Amino acid sequence: MSTIASDIYSSLGLSGAGGSSAPKKEESLGQADFLRLMTEQLQHQDPLKPMENSAFLGQLAQFSTVQGIQDLNSQVQNFSSALGNDQVLRGAALVGHQVLVPSSKLALGAEGGASGVVAAPGAGTVTFTISDANGQKVHEFSVAASKAGEVAFDWDGTDALGERLPPGSYGVSASHAAADGTTGKVDTYVKGTVDSVTVGSDGLYLDLPGLGTVPLDYVLRVS
Repeated sequence: MSTIASDIYSSLGLSGAGGSSAPKKEESLGQADFLRLMTEQLQHQDPLKPMENSAFLGQLAQFSTVQGIQDLNSQVQNFSSALGNDQVLRGAALVGHQVLVPSSKLALGAEGGASGVVAAPGAGTVTFTISDANGQKVHEFSVAASKAGEVAFDWDGTDALGERLPPGSYGVSASHAAADGTTGKVDTYVKGTVDSVTVGSDGLYLDLPGLGTVPLDYVLRVS
């Protein structure tokens, strides 16, 4: 009965039965390796056809280019790490503050109400509709817009009968009616308190109770 030598597995980078192979370490050529290869190339070149000066200078230029790219990659990585740390500090400074973000939801607490703004396209009336988790309308109110621009709104947390609604997340939508009778929907921007900050692969995200998670870039105002 013949056996297979374990060195056959080793030569293939595999492990034999009952054995384990250590992970191979990737190696890359460095500056010393490049200079050693160039020295060997010069020593073993054909004396009848020696390397031309242009070819020698071309190899040196290639080496300088590769070395420069490696240094640039290292600097970019350091800059990226520093930028990430700076973003974390910026996000941490927002915890506990109120921010204004685009949202179609309102967060109602146990006390107080909810507020936000819309951008009115002109003078007229902005009507706000508040809905519950099932999409049913629970309250509606209007705010006058004297001109185009920002129009603030406040909801006291009550329904159409003036009774206090339970805390939670509610939907909000707004429509603008001009003096000539034209109407149109407008986007709502609501205020929320930053509870925590999450670091994502593409930036920072703010956790707003009742509103969800929004990217830091969505913040329009901090108060």
